[in-house]
Amino acid sequence: MKKSWTVLLFVLLSVALVASPVLAKSSWNANSVWPPKNHQSAGLTDFAEKVKKATNGELEIVVHTGGALGYKGPELLKTVRDGLVPISDMLISGVAGDEKIFQIVTLPFLVRDFKELQILLDICRPYFDKTAEQKWNQKILYIAPWPGAGLWTKKKITTLEEMKGLKTRTYDKNGALVMEAVGATPHALPFSEVYTSLQTGLIDSVMTSTPTAVDAKFWEVLKYYEPLNITIATDMVSVNLKAFQKLPKDQQNALIKIGKEMEKEMWANVPKLDKAQEAISNKNGIETIAVSKKLIADLEKITENIRTEWLKTAPAEGKKIYSDFLKKVKR
Repeated sequence: MKKSWTVLLFVLLSVALVASPVLAKSSWNANSVWPPKNHQSAGLTDFAEKVKKATNGELEIVVHTGGALGYKGPELLKTVRDGLVPISDMLISGVAGDEKIFQIVTLPFLVRDFKELQILLDICRPYFDKTAEQKWNQKILYIAPWPGAGLWTKKKITTLEEMKGLKTRTYDKNGALVMEAVGATPHALPFSEVYTSLQTGLIDSVMTSTPTAVDAKFWEVLKYYEPLNITIATDMVSVNLKAFQKLPKDQQNALIKIGKEMEKEMWANVPKLDKAQEAISNKNGIETIAVSKKLIADLEKITENIRTEWLKTAPAEGKKIYSDFLKKVKR
C-alpha cells in the first residue's frame, strides 16, 4: 500500500511539472526614459527579446519606457550602481556630470560625422568599460548613437555672424557655451515648453536632432535646418555588475554577444534614421541649408576654448583619448 502511494505521488508530481508553464528563472526590469517609439527604446526592447530567445526564457528583461519607473536621466549611473534597477539605457552626456571621462563625448565640434564618432568611441570604450566596472559597479553592454545636433531656425544661417543674436533652446552646458561663444542667448527650457516658446518669440531657434524636430513638428513654427553636428550624442545600456555576475555563465555570454550585435545594428541604422527624419521635415516645409566648410571652421575655432578648458581638468585617460583621437583623424 505504501509503495502504491509513493508511485501515485510520483505520477502526480510528474504530471504537474509537465502541465505547469515554464517560468523565467530571472526577471529584470529595464529602464528607458525615452518614448516607446524612440529608436533607443526600440533598440532596448529588441535587445530584451533577443536575450529571452537566446536564454530559452530563463532570463526575461521587461522594458519600461517613457521614464515609467520614475528614474531621471542624470541619476541613472547611480541608479544602476545601487541596483535600484538592474539594467538601464542612459544618455552618456546626461550622466557625464557624475563622471568626468564621459564628458569627452559632449565636447562641441570634436567629431564631425558618424564615422569620426565611431573612431572616438572605439578609443574611449576600454576606458569607459574600466570606469563603469571599477567605479560604478556596472557593465556596459552596448553604446549607440543619436543623430547629430543641428540648429533649427526661423532665419537662414550661413555664416558665423548670422548666429549672433539668436535666442536658442539648448539642452546641456556645452550647448549653452557654444551659443554664448557665437553671441547668441541660450535658453535652458524643458522640451515641453519649446513649441509655445517658439510661438511667443521667447526663442527663435532650437539646438536638437532630427527625430526630436519631427516629434515636435518644427515645420509649424520654424523654417530652416542647419545640420551643424554641434555634438553627436550617444546612449549606453549598462547592467548592474553584481546582478550580471549572479547569472549563469551562458546567460552572461548571451548578454555580451547580443550587446555587440545590437551595437553594430544601431550604428548602421541611426544614420539612415537621421536622413529619413530630415526628409520628413523637408517634406513638411523645412529647408535644409548646406553648411559651408568655412562656417564649420569658424565654429571650431570660436569654441576651441570650451574644449581647452575641459582638457585642463580632464583625467589622464581623458587627455590620452583626446590626443589619440586627433592623431587618428589627422587633426
